[in-house]
Amino acid sequence: MASRQPARRRRYGRKIMSDRKTLQIRQISGHSGPSAGFDMQRDAEVCKLIDTTICIGCKACEVACVEWNDMPFSPTTFDNTYQTMPETRWNFWNLIKFNEHQREDGTIQWLMRKDQCMHCADPGCLRACPADGAIVQYTNGIVDFQQENCIGCELCVSGCPYDIPRFNPATKKVYKCTLCSDRVGGGLEPACIKACPTGCLKFGTKDDMKYIAEERAKQLRENFGFEKAGVYDPQSIGGTHVVYVLHDAENPERYGGLPKNPVIPWSYTVWKWLFKPVLGAFAMFGLVGVLLHYVTVGPRRPQPEPPLKEPVQRKES
Repeated sequence: MASRQPARRRRYGRKIMSDRKTLQIRQISGHSGPSAGFDMQRDAEVCKLIDTTICIGCKACEVACVEWNDMPFSPTTFDNTYQTMPETRWNFWNLIKFNEHQREDGTIQWLMRKDQCMHCADPGCLRACPADGAIVQYTNGIVDFQQENCIGCELCVSGCPYDIPRFNPATKKVYKCTLCSDRVGGGLEPACIKACPTGCLKFGTKDDMKYIAEERAKQLRENFGFEKAGVYDPQSIGGTHVVYVLHDAENPERYGGLPKNPVIPWSYTVWKWLFKPVLGAFAMFGLVGVLLHYVTVGPRRPQPEPPLKEPVQRKES
């Protein structure tokens, strides 16, 4: 039987789109209503589980991400840490963050976290984006960027509560992790999960991953002394399709600045769902006023030119 292989990504993360019969679109940037064909097919929501308690910081996931997406080489900067670079870039979507935490007994604890797009259920990048079709959210929960429709305004960068999207000044486009939508569309798991040697990365349905994560957190609390262990799946943004198991779920900020209650900036919500319709209504009223003026008064007719005055001649004395 012939195996199904997804389309490989082209250079700089541009990809051949997956089969539309597999990935159904839920939301599109620049659209206020539902997308065409929504809810015509039942798709299970997918989820990536990251168990930070068994991550060894090997960075195999970083390499797999760069290779699968055919990213150009990105020079690194040493800043007295084991991190590959201080933060993600437009051509480096997946970064292991190394954080030292001093316990009450004076010992040091490594808190390592895989930093990437969280694929929020209520994505702030999609809310903020004004470009038609630049950002899409599939019914399985994946939030994907379509660079051919991106206008380079960078509103998605400001709208993301996790500061994930990155702008490429050369192409004037924005990039981020797509959760390997091309692989998932072909029935495969994301490349980073394929490369993980310890099993700290898992992929499946949201329900299954939440169940495994809760069981692991319970195990940490009951058997390993981590009383504050828990699952990071913030409901302030409707949950995410990338969830973490943390040693200390009450203080996620210790894991490289992971926000405890991420929220979408209110300015983007007000602009898109209030100011934009109001301004559109004002534009419609203006158009109606122009039409009524044309019907009642008529078009503006050209006025006759004033007669030219003959120059006054001075009498000689």
